[in-house]
Amino acid sequence: MTDREQLLDELRPVAFAIAYRMLGSVSEAEDMVQEALLRVHQTLDAGDEIASPRAFVATVTTRLAINELRSARARRERYVGDWLPEPIITDASDDPARHAETNESLSLAMLVLLETLSPEQRAVLLLHDVFDYGYPEIATIVGKTETNVRQLATRARRHVEQRRPRYQTTREQRDELARRFFAAAEQGDLAGLEALLAHDVQLTGDGGGKAPALARSLRGRDRVARTLINWVRLAARLPGVSFRTVEVNGGPGALLLDGEQQLIGVLGLDIADGQITSISSIVNPDKLRHLGPVADIASLLRSAR
Repeated sequence: MTDREQLLDELRPVAFAIAYRMLGSVSEAEDMVQEALLRVHQTLDAGDEIASPRAFVATVTTRLAINELRSARARRERYVGDWLPEPIITDASDDPARHAETNESLSLAMLVLLETLSPEQRAVLLLHDVFDYGYPEIATIVGKTETNVRQLATRARRHVEQRRPRYQTTREQRDELARRFFAAAEQGDLAGLEALLAHDVQLTGDGGGKAPALARSLRGRDRVARTLINWVRLAARLPGVSFRTVEVNGGPGALLLDGEQQLIGVLGLDIADGQITSISSIVNPDKLRHLGPVADIASLLRSAR
């Protein structure tokens, strides 16, 4: 490996970590990473010196992501049903998530919350609070004054804090809650399931109009628990279907697989205050292809009938 190739290889995780958190899309993030690394390559080929390659690639990636988010907003307004991020499996060594530090900023709930910020607010908050850039550096990256950047960060942080759970749950508590959740769901234990859910738990499904999913999010432990039990009963009628527990975006989750181990959907749990606060079900095949072969859900449903 040449020195140039080694440098680009080292910069790839930096670019991916920023791009994925900004966009919530693996495919879009990977395209952005390629473009950012190409600009590094072209700048070096032109004989220009890059004082800090890491800062250079962070700047290019962030600016590209801001521009992409502006156009993505219009597309997401036309999206069929609720929009959820493309999930990543964070306990797999061959997944792009190995490039991204696993913490709260990677969770599905946080990525959805970040969607409510403006592109600039999102960039400033992530660069400062997740990637530890100083305000002077961020001002240069986003092309604003340091005063403006501080104001953006304050507004973004206030918005996030108002919606963030007050108490975090330890990893051990989280894993035990997830184990009990999946056991209760598989056993059809409605009371056991309800006991694990926050009173205002939210269940969101993302089919993108390409797979059966909830028309809109459900709230409340009774409605959510009953819907989950019904889903599990339906899944049990599909030939060869199985669940595999995995870590999704740094939190507990599961893959729903058909008899040929093709992916039907991804379920992700967000846990805080000792309870399950939100559940994300992603079945849009376009958001699953980066994880492997995707099942034909329409064919499976016909088989079940």
